[in-house]
Amino acid sequence: MRTGKDTGITVGGAPRVDLLPPEVRSDRRAAALGRRAWAGVVVVAVVVGIGTGAAFLERMKSEDALMVAQGETQALLMEQAKYADVRATQNEVGLIGAAQKVGGSTDIDWPGYLAQVQATLPIGVTITSVTLDQASPLVQYAQSTAPLQGSRVATLTFQATSPTLPSVPDWLNGLATLPGYADAQPGTVTLEDDVYKADITMHITADAFTSRFDTETGE
Repeated sequence: MRTGKDTGITVGGAPRVDLLPPEVRSDRRAAALGRRAWAGVVVVAVVVGIGTGAAFLERMKSEDALMVAQGETQALLMEQAKYADVRATQNEVGLIGAAQKVGGSTDIDWPGYLAQVQATLPIGVTITSVTLDQASPLVQYAQSTAPLQGSRVATLTFQATSPTLPSVPDWLNGLATLPGYADAQPGTVTLEDDVYKADITMHITADAFTSRFDTETGE
């Protein structure tokens, strides 16, 4: 057996002859490339079309969701409009409450307080006249410039009559037990028609405020 270099010639094979001119083969290759190029274009167009369709559907969903949200908002606004009068009333009530709280911040129950003052006096002693001067919610109460006198929010001056010579120190000791007591100063004692008259000036602190309009501390 002989071995040697393969010359690439097949013995006994069918004879082939390519008689096509090079131009035809070139045209065929160009046509194949063109078909592949168009196929690529079609594939790209399909992908773009799918993406565009998906984006359109997503936009439609978003628009639908927006319309639903707008409808709910409109319904809520219409529902709130039904209670506009209620809200206005609530606001007015709130303003009134705030005004009462400010206006009543210096409130003192004077009838009740005077009854307590009367209760500290001895039997037979009667209050005949009263002068009141108290703080305002808008103006700070004037304070004394005298030393050793505490802060005050009101001044109560009263005159009391007694069938006997009054013991003014005892009166002052009784007044010191009252809420809001700051200090008390005796005035003149006079005798008229067998009746003694004595003047007392009493200063009162903020402890006498009722705070009845204060929702946190009042009743």
